[in-house]
Amino acid sequence: MSETSQTAVTRQPVRAAAAAFAGTTIEWYDFFVYSTASALVFPQLFFPGSDPTVGLLASFATFAVGFFARPFGGFLFGHLGDRFGRKRALIATLLLMGTATTAIGFLPTYGQIGIWAPTLLILCRVLQGVSVGGEWGGAVLMAGEHAPKARRTWYASFAQLGSPAAVLLSMGIFALVTRASGDAFASWGWRIPFLLSFVLLIIGLMIRLGVEESPEFAAAQDRKALSRMPIVDAFRVATKPIVFTLLAFTIGTAGFYFTNTFLIAYSTRTLGLDRGLILECLAMVAVVQFVGQLAAAQIAEKIGDSKFLLAASALAMAAPYPMFTLVETKSQIGIVAGVSIATLCASGFYAVIAGYASKVFPVEVRYTSISAAYQLGGAIFGGFTPIIGVMLSSSYPNVWMPLAIFYSILAGVSFLGVLLLSYTGFAAQYGQASTQPTMPIKAAATN
Repeated sequence: MSETSQTAVTRQPVRAAAAAFAGTTIEWYDFFVYSTASALVFPQLFFPGSDPTVGLLASFATFAVGFFARPFGGFLFGHLGDRFGRKRALIATLLLMGTATTAIGFLPTYGQIGIWAPTLLILCRVLQGVSVGGEWGGAVLMAGEHAPKARRTWYASFAQLGSPAAVLLSMGIFALVTRASGDAFASWGWRIPFLLSFVLLIIGLMIRLGVEESPEFAAAQDRKALSRMPIVDAFRVATKPIVFTLLAFTIGTAGFYFTNTFLIAYSTRTLGLDRGLILECLAMVAVVQFVGQLAAAQIAEKIGDSKFLLAASALAMAAPYPMFTLVETKSQIGIVAGVSIATLCASGFYAVIAGYASKVFPVEVRYTSISAAYQLGGAIFGGFTPIIGVMLSSSYPNVWMPLAIFYSILAGVSFLGVLLLSYTGFAAQYGQASTQPTMPIKAAATN
């Protein structure tokens, strides 16, 4: 191998991690601008004429639709990624997300076209859900499968960094647009974050096209070990680990939407905080999350993934009580400190769970399996979290204890999932790259 070729090979893990970070940042940015708008303006623009609480619930229902579409996206692109390659699937998810999000920026409101406005909004949200459902698993695997064999947790964590980076980007842009547009925010200001998605789409494609196919997938392809029906094979050989991993993902997904979607509505409606203030606070928290996730991946590599995840989820169960106590002060310092406590626990867990989960499944059905676990869990726990939060805050006005208990339950589900993976021995089962088949595929493909 020439020196130039060897250098290119050694740079691929870094390129793959960078591409995973850039791709998930763009995908989650698109997903998060919707969640922010669903709390701030969509109730008035797309569901007017109803009780404010009913309008908010309707808006959050369209937000949840994206989660219900995510499992379909996970199965669809998981199948394509396990059958034809991770890279092709990831380029398709990026194109789909960018198109859907940009289209939302052009949508007319209910006052302009009536019932067609929320109908088109829901359609775009479904496309967002399908896209992000396929993106996450592929990005994690491209980073992790390119990584040196002992550093999968670290490299896979870069796909997870896209989440706080996207929060920072989306919250920052919404805060700037809110300040700049003033009273015109509801008429045109809210559209700008969605229209910017087109620019991010072009940047993301340029980065992603420069990364080679996953070496583990390529090896499986060379030995003709690919599955013809990855969905069938995944649930045939990995049903229990899929279910346990689904449970383990809970606080990493639901915890985020609790603090970054429901909390926006709670703080502005129940506590009467300024919309710009809470967005600025959450942008500051995203910085804390970004740094915390990097630290979490490093710590987990030293003490072990399982130990770290159990500790993080246990701390997350206790985190909502100081969080709400500090948020109730209504000061910027209190809000940032309170939300940071909960975020550091949940996001530290989120940073490590990606690489950990990729070690649970064999390469032939890994994209399908990890996507199924993550996206089904997101649909069950993430999509309903803001809705349950609104219902609890309406049933117990000005009382945050039921909300804190709800958050603790979500963290407890993750603790149980990790415990089951560790106890049964599924964890770290396929963590190293292999040149031999890792599972009994009955119907091998010959690409």
